[in-house]
Order: sequence, then C-alpha cells, then structure tokens
Amino acid sequence: MQQEYKCPNCGAPLEFQAGTQEMTCEHCGTVMDIAALQCMDEETAAFQEPDAAQWEYEGAQWEDADTQGMSVYTCNSCGGEIVGDETMGAATCPFCGSPVVLTSKFSGALRPDIVIPFKLDRAKALDSLQNHYAKKKLLPREFKDRNHLEEVKGVYVPFWLFSADANGRFEYRATRIRRWSDARFHYTETSFFRVIRGGTLGFDAVPVDGSKSIDNTMMESLEPFNMSETQEFQPAYLAGFCANKYDVEAQECAPRANERIKNTTAGEFRKTVQGYHSVQPVNGSVNVRCEGVRYALLPVWMLGSTWQGKSFTFSMNGQTGKFVGDLPLDKKARTSWFFKIFGITAAALLAITQVVIFFL
Repeated sequence: MQQEYKCPNCGAPLEFQAGTQEMTCEHCGTVMDIAALQCMDEETAAFQEPDAAQWEYEGAQWEDADTQGMSVYTCNSCGGEIVGDETMGAATCPFCGSPVVLTSKFSGALRPDIVIPFKLDRAKALDSLQNHYAKKKLLPREFKDRNHLEEVKGVYVPFWLFSADANGRFEYRATRIRRWSDARFHYTETSFFRVIRGGTLGFDAVPVDGSKSIDNTMMESLEPFNMSETQEFQPAYLAGFCANKYDVEAQECAPRANERIKNTTAGEFRKTVQGYHSVQPVNGSVNVRCEGVRYALLPVWMLGSTWQGKSFTFSMNGQTGKFVGDLPLDKKARTSWFFKIFGITAAALLAITQVVIFFL
C-alpha cells in the first residue's frame, strides 16, 4: 500500500524536512506540521462516498368504491397505461397517438397518496401552443398552418415524491490574486485557500416520473410543481381526465432521486464559496437519509401533432402553465440566416480593417 501526501494549496507532493520536522511543498512553499497534516487526513476521510440510500414505499390499496366505473387502458404501441372511466370505449394515446383498448382494472396498482388538481384548461393549452410557435424564426411557416393537432389530453402523470435529508461535506481549493507595480517591476501575488463546507439540507417531495411511456426529460422540464397545493387523493379528481398508471416502482426511481438530491446539494454548497478568483472542487460527499416516499398524480396537458409524417409531442404543466416541446427546423431558413449573419460579420470586419489602415 502506498501513501502519497499532496499539498492542500497547489496539489504538488509534500516532503518531510528533517531539519524543521515539518512537511514542505517545494512547488509553492507551503509548510505544514505533522499534526496539521494528520488532522487534514482525518477530515478528508470524512469525504468518502457513503452507501446509496435505500428507499422503501408501502402505499394504500384501492378501495372497491374508488375503482367502480374506472378502468385501465393499455396502448398497444408504446405500452403506456392510462386510467379512465368505463364509458371511454376508445381513445387515442396522448403519448404516441395510437389507439388504446380496455385491458384490466387496477390490479397491482397502489392508490395515490396525493394529487395536484388541474388549474388550467384545454383552451389555455392550445393558447400556449400558439405562443410556443411565436417568434420562432427557424420554424417552417407551413408547420404553423398545416400541422395536424391530433390529440389534446389532460393526463394525471404518476410521480414518486422523495423526501430526504442530505448531509454534505465539500472541500475546495480557492485562490485570490493581487497585482501591483512599482517603478521597476510588476508583481502578482497568489494566495491559496483550503475551503471546507458542511451541513444538512432538507428535501421535500423531489419528483421522479413513474411511467416508462413518458419521457423523463420532458417531465423534468415542466417542473417545478407547487407542492403546497397538493390535495388528498380522491377519484373525483380524475373525472374528465386520463390518469397514467405507474409502471416503474419507487425503488427503481430512487437512483434518479438520489442523483438529483446530490447534485442540488453540491450546487447549493458551491454557491456559498464566494470572494475568490478561482474555486476548484477537491473532495465531496453527500449522505442521503431517506425520510419517506409518496405516490402522487400531477397534472400535465399532452398535445400530439403530426407534420410531414413525423410526430411532435408537446406538454404543459397543468398547474403552472409551463410549456415545453421540440419543433421542426426550416433548413432553408437556417441557411439564409447563416449567410445573413456571415455577411454582416464580414462587412463589419472589413469596415474595421479600413479604419485601421486609414489611421496607419
């Protein structure tokens, strides 16, 4: 086993000096005694990555009265499961545009704990789509007029909400630079700092999409949801809407929740390191302590459109109105804009060159 000691300021090797009985960095001149080095090693050991948090969820089963008149429809194309009432004999999948057929009741599904009711209606979703088209210079003009909006569905999307405490410890290498001059020389002084941050952040209701048929990136783009407006789940909230049944268990979604919690914790601690010219992360660890998992239905408007044989899906947060979705690109318009920008840039550079030549 090898042990290598690094300078906390510049990262170069530390060497023990017999004369002074201290550790010295030949690169930047840092001097440390053995006791300080041992203390630093003990602190560094605290940054070891902990074991992954273990999430468990045990929800309530559906009551017979809850499921009366309700059924689960499965899309034959994408596998998405949609909850609706038994009177919905046929429908179009809001996720891929394919027909859905009745297959089963709520077998194997847990009853949601909470729900955020829809606050925005279908008209708002259509208005938001038009606003999404607006001021898109590279959007084909024909797309606005000729694309076929096949489906507009209000869908309660299943989410697992993870709550946790994150205990973080981070070490940074920071510098401050001071410059001055005298009659003979210009001076630059660089000061190195070992900055340590530690503490605990609380996370409540970190959402992770629990449906395989819905794009996770799109759902995360619709965040944030206002969790203060959650209601205890009642089947009546589903009236007039679809509800996608979860098909990803909470434990399968836990790694994504842990990743989001750790990334947010690291970002929040990094924001506290200010007043330096440069900051470089050295060590860091986040220990996630699980506080609970809840199963929720969150409101999303799904809009499906086709144009030139291609499908385009848009989504709107049914609570806040945030709208996302990819649009086609007009290649001719892109080329035209490229040559316009190139021409303007070339003309500006030519004008600057002529002015310089004139003054010379």
